[in-house]
Amino acid sequence: LQRDRSYRDRHGQLFVEGVRNFVAAVDHGHTVDALLYSERLLTAPLARKLVRQLKRAGVPFARLTPEAFRTISRAERAAGVAAILRQRIDTLANLAPGGAPCWVVLRQVRAPGNLGTLVRTAAAIGAAGFILLGNDVDPFDPAVVRASMGALFGQTFARTSLAGLRHWASQHRLMVVGASPDGTLDYDRVRYTRPTLLILGEERGGLTAEERALCHQLVRIPMAAGTDSLNLGVAGSLLMYAVARDISS
Repeated sequence: LQRDRSYRDRHGQLFVEGVRNFVAAVDHGHTVDALLYSERLLTAPLARKLVRQLKRAGVPFARLTPEAFRTISRAERAAGVAAILRQRIDTLANLAPGGAPCWVVLRQVRAPGNLGTLVRTAAAIGAAGFILLGNDVDPFDPAVVRASMGALFGQTFARTSLAGLRHWASQHRLMVVGASPDGTLDYDRVRYTRPTLLILGEERGGLTAEERALCHQLVRIPMAAGTDSLNLGVAGSLLMYAVARDISS
């Protein structure tokens, strides 16, 4: 589960460790398929309480020695609790846009940490979630889970095709905004509507021609001369906060 995406997807599971991730997953109602913990390493009272509750509910568990737990831990300091969770990803056609400020649309993300950053920002502004085009983006990569600092478990994820996104956006009359260095307006000059679909291109290639054609507006983030790009996590976060500010004002 930690190393092999095809295994994760085939079994519909993901692995999480650490008190923050574990508590957030349980609080948001994610299904726990198995529980791993070390009595000696796990000192957080809330996490210990949740472990007891899950065991009483019949969740399969393994109680490990500190040494055994550290062999599966990727954290600098093993917190003594980990879980195998059921993946939770929806079909876009089954979702309503809702009243959140925005949805973030992604086709590809080269650095998993960037997706984790976007997930944390989305949680901070109350975004609805993420729409993933195709199968390239893996929100359950361990690096994404770690970088999201527990925010992953409160976000909705849906997977669809570009045609499916086009139909959904048209059906619900949603504003679609794409980010591109050659955008015609600065990102903070647009009047966003609730909810906006924000399409973020892959770090190097940007938006595809098909994605650009779907957008009602292409926006740019102003940069000093000699600078040609921003980190995807930073750029996406700026756009999400612009949408949130515009809608709340």
